[in-house]
Amino acid sequence: MIDQSRIGQSASGRLEDVLRDAAGALGFRRSDSRSSHATNQSITLRGLGGNASSRALLLLDGVPQGDPFGGWISFPAYSTERIGLLRVTRGGGSAYFGPGALAGTVELESAAPGSEARIAGSLAAGSRDSLDARASLLLPSAGRFVTLSGAVARGDGFVPVRAADRGPIDRPAPYRQSSGSARIVQDIGTTEAQLSLGAFDDRRDRGVPFTSNRGKGFDTSLRVVGKGATRWSTLVYAQFRNFASSFSSIDEGRTSSTQTLDQYSVPSRGLGFRAEISPTHGPIGFRLGADGRFVSGTTRENYQFVAGEPTRKREAGGRSRTVGMFAAASVARGAATLNASGRVDRWAIGNGTFVQQSLDGPILTDMQFNDRGGWQASGRLAGEVAVTSRLSLRAAAYRGWRLPTLNELYRPFRAGADATAPNAELDPETMVGAEVGGDVYLATDWNASVTGYTARLDGAIANVTLGTGPGVFPIVGFVGTGGAYRQRQNLDSILSRGFEADVAGKLGTFDARLSYAFVDARVEGTGAAASLDGKRPAQTPRHQLSATIGWSSVRDLDVSVTGRLLSAQFEDDLNSRRLDPAVTFDGFASLP
Repeated sequence: MIDQSRIGQSASGRLEDVLRDAAGALGFRRSDSRSSHATNQSITLRGLGGNASSRALLLLDGVPQGDPFGGWISFPAYSTERIGLLRVTRGGGSAYFGPGALAGTVELESAAPGSEARIAGSLAAGSRDSLDARASLLLPSAGRFVTLSGAVARGDGFVPVRAADRGPIDRPAPYRQSSGSARIVQDIGTTEAQLSLGAFDDRRDRGVPFTSNRGKGFDTSLRVVGKGATRWSTLVYAQFRNFASSFSSIDEGRTSSTQTLDQYSVPSRGLGFRAEISPTHGPIGFRLGADGRFVSGTTRENYQFVAGEPTRKREAGGRSRTVGMFAAASVARGAATLNASGRVDRWAIGNGTFVQQSLDGPILTDMQFNDRGGWQASGRLAGEVAVTSRLSLRAAAYRGWRLPTLNELYRPFRAGADATAPNAELDPETMVGAEVGGDVYLATDWNASVTGYTARLDGAIANVTLGTGPGVFPIVGFVGTGGAYRQRQNLDSILSRGFEADVAGKLGTFDARLSYAFVDARVEGTGAAASLDGKRPAQTPRHQLSATIGWSSVRDLDVSVTGRLLSAQFEDDLNSRRLDPAVTFDGFASLP
């Protein structure tokens, strides 16, 4: 758990950097949301990566936050001063949070009124013409409070190609980002109503011509919570997103950049509901409920450019839905606690289309995919026993699943010289896992935990290399020399084993946090994916470490330094493109 005080000490003030305090929590790329392509922003845990779609479920006040079309996370939408608590649960199978929590769950809770000022703001400026401005307003009254906040960030960015490899076309990659939110909380007797509104606009560039991308969105939710003897809650929400991106081909000497694709609009929508009740019966507490999520989206693109102008266009997309029921029970007897939860979901994929045509009219490809559906079950069984007042042991076993995104099912894409085709027949991913661990309370202000785990992700969706250019391949067309042709496919499995260790505490005016994760993850592949068998999933380091040391004086001077280490990892599925280890340091200081 990361509280508001620690969130406020993030040097970058960005949610993805705060997440890195929990070792094992990774995005698909190392770079943050100022320079990474927006579709590469995802969250995964325990080495179950290798795909730009999130395999961990991100929730804000109970609302799923993955993009309805692609499953990526729009990090610039979450200004950290609005976040009161961040809780990372490693390990999947969380029955009452719904599908998608394969590798774990990341819960965000909005900041509640406290001792902070009713009007607050900050302004930071730095190198590369960077600017970060934030402001918030709290309007409390009897039985109600309203919070309003806004944030703006911009910068000229850095050149995302190392100096030795740059050419005449390389330049800094600028970013322009803004977000705003409004939240109204109203007490009505023993009931509380929470209305939330949020919007964001995110514009970035990849540092060469024709590589700009933009995301924007509007979210709203209404949650009603009953605080009587029997707690209950209902939630409805809506998400509206649109995304646009341009792609280019760069010659070997990096002297010219030619536009190859204009993904000019990707409108998507996510609608959902949730209802639950939490009765108690003697020493047993229950959670019973149902939820559903309905998503739809379409990508609209111009491609095959000739003399700088597109000659063809493409539309692809569809819809999917999941509706499920869940039950959970918790009982404490003496020093032991037992938790059990389970759910069953009905899923459906439909209205899948893939159409390509010349801009002058003739249809070249018109594919309509069959509607599909099925049932999935998930659950978690966990127990904990307090051996002594300073030592407790715990164990858990679980099963989870994830539905393919519309992006994985229907949209082809290119990255450099490589081209990847979609696969409308992808099956859901399923995961089974188990863990054992212990928690030690070393002293009044110190605690440590160690967890060992094993997890098997069956049907893992990955980009599988099927050929190399030059040549013409299905769906994607021509791939040039040096390029790879890939298709999204269900692998046999990814097997991940490892352990995590966390230590946190205080010593006088000093405080420290350390989080370490070791991951031994391997692909099991046969058939078309046989070349991946035994290899490490893409973008999965073996070691990850985050360590923070802070100091507070009697005059409220706060200073902290955070160091993070990522060991070597591979850029691609064949483990042929190695990324060296990376070390970063953050510093933070504040004085009233």
